[in-house]
Amino acid sequence: MQLKYAQYTPALRIPYYIPYLILPLGFGLMVIRLLQDIVAQIQASGFKLTLLACTLCGIIVLPVFFVEDANVLALLFGYFALFLLMGVPIAICLGLATLATIICADTLPVNYIAQIPFTSIDSMPIMAIPFFIAAGVFMGAGGLSKRLLALADYMLGSLPGGIALASIGASMFFAAISGSGPATVAAIGMLTIPAMIERGYDKLFACSIVASAGAIGVMIPPSNPFVVYGVTAQASIGKLFLGGIIPGILTGLVLMIFTYLYSKKRGWMGLEQERSPLLLVRAIWDAKWALLVPVIVLGGIYGGIMTPTEAAAVAALYGLIAGLWIYKELTLRSFLNCVVDAGASSAAIIFLIALATLFGNIMAIEGVPEKIARIILGITEQKILVLLMINVFLLFVGTFMEALAAIVILTPVLLPVVEKLGVDPVHFGIIMVVNLAIGFVTPPVGVNLFVASGIGGAKISELSISILPMLGLMIAVLFLITYIPALPMLLVP
Repeated sequence: MQLKYAQYTPALRIPYYIPYLILPLGFGLMVIRLLQDIVAQIQASGFKLTLLACTLCGIIVLPVFFVEDANVLALLFGYFALFLLMGVPIAICLGLATLATIICADTLPVNYIAQIPFTSIDSMPIMAIPFFIAAGVFMGAGGLSKRLLALADYMLGSLPGGIALASIGASMFFAAISGSGPATVAAIGMLTIPAMIERGYDKLFACSIVASAGAIGVMIPPSNPFVVYGVTAQASIGKLFLGGIIPGILTGLVLMIFTYLYSKKRGWMGLEQERSPLLLVRAIWDAKWALLVPVIVLGGIYGGIMTPTEAAAVAALYGLIAGLWIYKELTLRSFLNCVVDAGASSAAIIFLIALATLFGNIMAIEGVPEKIARIILGITEQKILVLLMINVFLLFVGTFMEALAAIVILTPVLLPVVEKLGVDPVHFGIIMVVNLAIGFVTPPVGVNLFVASGIGGAKISELSISILPMLGLMIAVLFLITYIPALPMLLVP
């Protein structure tokens, strides 16, 4: 279409077909990689297993072409659950379930499968996600996380559980940089988990406390889940960012109190070191470039200088400059690795959002949000009980579904329910993100647990039990911000 009806960018007059070439080029490369993977899988599995796999695929697909008058929702959720149980990645589950439903039930023309995902990610606010991811990756590899930890260690390191307290403090600082839970665990945990084990801390405790503190990464702004919720719910991303500050600080404080008391009981004392106002100023000065990031990002947004997307781009550039030329810890090789990591993480999230939107469209056409609203309000119209039910439901969903997918799918379903009860959309967004942040540390999909266990060499099964006290404290904070709206909304204008 661009070749036939030529369009040009306003400033540089670049033909639009040039950036749109990413579609055939990207898809072509994906097809090549898929073929490579299939060939490798056939070679590894052998002829018999390959034949069995093809037969099973045929059996799964048969109902799509031969069942008539099937219930659309039964098809949609049935195929989604089936693919999920088979271990298919959640984004692909969403896309395949929607494709099967469209073909079988004739809900939409098949070409909508390309159009809806494309238009869903053709959005300026969504561009903030890859930039914030890149900012976190650059700053982690460029030495900013190391300086933050050094400052936190100086301030808290002499107390019982000093290095663990410093881990939580550094995670809270790094949360204001990365916007990602797993990135926070990786950046801080790589430094502190081995140090805690070396100083005699229990390995499971070390991994659990860093995994829990990493969940703060999606509460304190900038936060990728807040960006996705803001886009989905048409809510102010700036207000959501402000609303996440107090829940993040509260979570950090309760984890610190628990760590202090538990460490004192176990005899894990802090390291004594010389302390003076001059040394504190020196530690702050060493970490100044990291401490400036939230000031630049949030100050730019709330000062009306930058949009969240522009602030994310500035943060990524800032992290790159700091790593390459200020701290000089980012080499050409590590820079390329960072670009690959940021690109892979961004692609997975964008792909997830695109296919979750497609899945959500079918639900909207079938009136699922209205049906669920009627069911919930039919049980009770008491605001306290409805919010309790939604919290329990979201905590359950967070145990098996990735946070961003849950936000895109469930926001259109749950938001109309709470709005009828007078809940502010920004307040509900905070409740939803904190709920799903807890999902980062609950198996089987608790990504923070997997990152921490990989760093500390702990078994997931043992880690899942060890983290229960921290989980209980985080749920207590969740109920506080749910039932005392003035608390998270204190900073929201």
